[in-house]
Amino acid sequence: MQHPAPQHASGRPERQGGRKPKPSTAVVIGGGIAGLVSARELALAGVEVTVLERSPRFGGCVTRHEVGGLTLDAGAESFATRSSVVSDLVAELGLGAELVQPNPAGAWIQLPDGAQRLPKTGVLGIPADLSDPDVVRAIGRRAALRASGDKVMPLGSLLRREQLSLGELVRTRMGDAVLQKLVAPVVGGVYSADPDVLEVDSVMPGLRASVASHGSLTAAVRAIRKAAPAGSNVAGIAGGMGRLTEALLADLKTRHVSLHAGAAATAVTKHDDGWLVESAAGTFSADAVMMAADGGAAVRLLAGTVPGLTGLEPEAGPSVALVTLVVDLPELDAMPRGTGLLVAPSVQNVKAKALTHATAKWPWLADEAGPGSHVLRLSFGRAVGQQGAEDFTGWNDDELYRQALADASSLMGVGIGDDDVVGWKVVRWIGALPSATVGHRDRVAAVRRELAAQTGVDVTGAWLAGTGLVAVVGDARRRARELAARLQPAA
Repeated sequence: MQHPAPQHASGRPERQGGRKPKPSTAVVIGGGIAGLVSARELALAGVEVTVLERSPRFGGCVTRHEVGGLTLDAGAESFATRSSVVSDLVAELGLGAELVQPNPAGAWIQLPDGAQRLPKTGVLGIPADLSDPDVVRAIGRRAALRASGDKVMPLGSLLRREQLSLGELVRTRMGDAVLQKLVAPVVGGVYSADPDVLEVDSVMPGLRASVASHGSLTAAVRAIRKAAPAGSNVAGIAGGMGRLTEALLADLKTRHVSLHAGAAATAVTKHDDGWLVESAAGTFSADAVMMAADGGAAVRLLAGTVPGLTGLEPEAGPSVALVTLVVDLPELDAMPRGTGLLVAPSVQNVKAKALTHATAKWPWLADEAGPGSHVLRLSFGRAVGQQGAEDFTGWNDDELYRQALADASSLMGVGIGDDDVVGWKVVRWIGALPSATVGHRDRVAAVRRELAAQTGVDVTGAWLAGTGLVAVVGDARRRARELAARLQPAA
């Protein structure tokens, strides 16, 4: 009879006398949504998992906080429904019955000459129907006529460019009015960036191919909308998206995943055929590492072992400050601006880039707040690539609160004073949005190539997968499953 070798220093299983082999082990670095989802997938595959998170709490931008007696989302409040990736996870965690749709009233757009309804026929503000009255009102008849030329304009060499910005694509095909009055406000709200610095293949994968296939940008957007699931473009969870993080943590505890907050990883090195991770919580030996930290930290921690990663740190992503106001103001019961507003960069008297009228958007929240009570959330962000843009995240809390009061009054058309405010809170997300600037896709591809040659390690997170829970959750699940499959415990 053959006797297998004893256990490796990496923690790989030893088999002696027919004893059941020890499971494979993995350390997940980063306890945001990508890290928690990765940990769950690894645990489901039978891997013993340790999660290290440098901040005092888990969940990243998907958390809740208390404002004015209400429990509200401190970051992400919804997810895109273009695929079932997030809703499937929510259902697996027992929250499927809690999925909710927003009020279909939709958002408005604040332009220099006033507010109007945001056209509902577009994708990222790019219109699919140039005859839509809301589109014509927003950009004017002459600009609408210019934009309609997209339907017959030859594609030329535009789509063959190796790097193409979203702004250049829209401006070339539909004109500057569509870009500045429709696309820029939406893109600014989502990415805190100017469309001219965003790579079209990063923010809308497949759009370039769809334009080539359908012959125009208008037809491509129409096809994308047609292919999307019926109903709202986004969904949420009753009680807030932060419940997703809470459910993930509860699930991980039942699977005996070891969770360490306030435990920044300080070094990651190869050790025999496994890995060593040094952290504020101690040193961990494991068969595999899933790196779910932010891009800068991920590259720094792995570059010593994978020298090809040196210089591939992503550019710092934009920062955002969110000011949440809970107000007692029955005048807002009429939802004067639908579910909120996106602000065009050319608007001079407002510094916020977006306002969400949360109690108008989410019926569950309106029920909790009660008649006359409203939640307004204003977003202030550094618009990457926008000339003269100010980084409002450096303002102190009181300055941001005062600006939020002024902006909310202007945008909603209803005066809001200190006496109307039941509670308020400022949350800053510094560098939280991933970079999607021109050239970033090539950087991501280079990172993936370098790691493909390594054993027992992979990287996930928004900086690689893209903005939004669909991208983040989908990438984390896929990569964690592939990493688990490569860990071949002795049978």
